[in-house]
Amino acid sequence: MTERTPVDPSRARIDLRSDTVTHPTAAMYERMRAAPIGDDGLDGDPSVRELEAYVATRLGKEAGLFVPSCTMANLLAVLAQSQRNEQVVLESTAHMYTSERGAATFTGLFYQGVTGANGAMDLNRLEDAMLSGGHRLKTALVAMETSHNNAGGAVLPLEHMQAVYGMAQAAGVPVHLDGARLFNAAVALGVVPAEITRHADTVSLCLSKGLSAPVGAVLTGARPVLARARVLRRMLGGTQRQAGIMAAAGLEGVQAMGDRLIEDHARARRLSDGLNRLAPALSATVPQTNIVQVETADTGMTNVQWVTALEDAGLLTRPWGRTRLRCVTHRHIDDAAIDRAIEAFKKVLASR
Repeated sequence: MTERTPVDPSRARIDLRSDTVTHPTAAMYERMRAAPIGDDGLDGDPSVRELEAYVATRLGKEAGLFVPSCTMANLLAVLAQSQRNEQVVLESTAHMYTSERGAATFTGLFYQGVTGANGAMDLNRLEDAMLSGGHRLKTALVAMETSHNNAGGAVLPLEHMQAVYGMAQAAGVPVHLDGARLFNAAVALGVVPAEITRHADTVSLCLSKGLSAPVGAVLTGARPVLARARVLRRMLGGTQRQAGIMAAAGLEGVQAMGDRLIEDHARARRLSDGLNRLAPALSATVPQTNIVQVETADTGMTNVQWVTALEDAGLLTRPWGRTRLRCVTHRHIDDAAIDRAIEAFKKVLASR
């Protein structure tokens, strides 16, 4: 067999498409190898139970539920707290609205988007959306998202979350938090995650983004709600057997990988600063967390052309609408990779 030549790290493609491309750490692999396991669909899996209990405690909730994805966690939160012919109110660019709205076909619910700024709903419009009676549907659930994907990783101010939670409580409506990148938000605010999650009744947390676990998410909340969600998980085919192998990696992620996210945020800012030096042809958002959106409208190139040209220059990005690219930093991206990414943008601009 011919021996493969090792790839030169300086020539490897830089992958800024998403923080979901992160690989498990060595410590995760070791915990996966040694994890005590059972059958989570029968009498339970000890490693899954440990993960669920730890995340619930960390987020200030009574119970947790390990699921294959954060999309499923969000869907279960909706199903467990609503009835058919009701509505879910959420910010109009929230991931649950723009990318997970197909779930409404399973729920019999209507998803009502509320306009806002930087991922934060306009409170006056939220109040109006929650009015019921007459031709209006009853609001079953209000949802927030932080950090906010489509708002370039923006973090909701705690005062805003408190206001939303107070309005919903006054109306007798539970609140769900899509916390796929919750730990990024906590690092950006300089608070523990529970300071954020206290403004929601249920919270989803993705394990396979910046926390670097290979798969999975945890839904947390009150025990009665999570008991319903567990039954619904089985109905959706989300029960896994020896899931402790994956839960062990997730536990390592939430215990050991949260604090290092500040490095990803710093590198996102380094990328943003470098790209904004290429103005006026390009402009980049100034990130609060690890997501940078790059505006390409004034370059004379389509996003398809940009993605292809950057790939040829050794950089992987994602189109985000017609005139924007999304770049997401993660633990496999160091300062040298950021500098190479900036050089790739310069190279494409120069070759137009």
